[in-house]
Amino acid sequence: MIPLNVTLSYYKRKDIQEEMILAAKNREVAIRFNNHFGQRPDVLNNPTDILELAKQKATSFHISEELWKNPLQLNPNMKKHEAEELRIGWDLVLDIDCGFFEYSKIVTHRIIEILKAYGVKNLSCKFSGNKGFHIGVPFESFPSKIINKDISDLFPEAPKRIALFIKDKILKRVGEDILKHHNNNLEEISKIVGKKQSDLIKNKKDGEGKELDVESIIVIDTILISSRHLFRMPYSLHEKSGLVSIPINPEKVFEFKKEHADPKNLIVSQHRFLDKENAVKNDAKELIVQAFDFQPAIEETKLEEKKQLTTFESA
Repeated sequence: MIPLNVTLSYYKRKDIQEEMILAAKNREVAIRFNNHFGQRPDVLNNPTDILELAKQKATSFHISEELWKNPLQLNPNMKKHEAEELRIGWDLVLDIDCGFFEYSKIVTHRIIEILKAYGVKNLSCKFSGNKGFHIGVPFESFPSKIINKDISDLFPEAPKRIALFIKDKILKRVGEDILKHHNNNLEEISKIVGKKQSDLIKNKKDGEGKELDVESIIVIDTILISSRHLFRMPYSLHEKSGLVSIPINPEKVFEFKKEHADPKNLIVSQHRFLDKENAVKNDAKELIVQAFDFQPAIEETKLEEKKQLTTFESA
């Protein structure tokens, strides 16, 4: 739990309030009070709202990936077409979380590298506040239509496809990076992640030798990309760590240290998470086109998920 004097001292800052209100525009907001969330849906419109909520013992703020005409009209009984009529867009937000902080840095670095390779310039990154990072690409960077559909209607399919596409591209390199980080000492990795060495290796796709099974260590979960899924707002505190979810320079992920996110001496970053003002239309066109062309792997994933579900239900 975060002491009340800490939250009040932090959330009364005008610069923090302004950044949070900017991040909340057109989004559903959920407020957490240490161990429970307030009523949903909610919104934030005025900077002073944040301090007032802090006085009511609010500890953290969470926002939707989706952008809405009027978030207060949302309800859990809405039909798909009703939600689509209300949705005006969505941002790509990739959540990288791992028990070992250095591994989270490696994955984040590789994802940023892939995004840049596919022409995405307006990408952003922030520390999650605890063990990982969030990577964001604003809705405004995507084309208006793809596969003859309005891009705003392709949630959660489009971001899920992008996540799976990126995952396929980075796994091998992430495995090599982790091994290099430990000077190819598999025993050291085994101790850190708490798994047998034999459970950490797998046959290569071409059958020629073995490689580190990254997915046994890090789960890049696309299930979290779903309707009304929330992520921690930039500059929100984190209940477990007491740290701030602060935007960072995407070029300097490896240089980030958790002490940079200490609320007592935090400086507002010059890098903004999901920077709408500098978004360029079609900046992420190549990325989403390639992700939708990634059909075979998508279908294999769906089949595998179906198999797992069947196995679970019959167990």
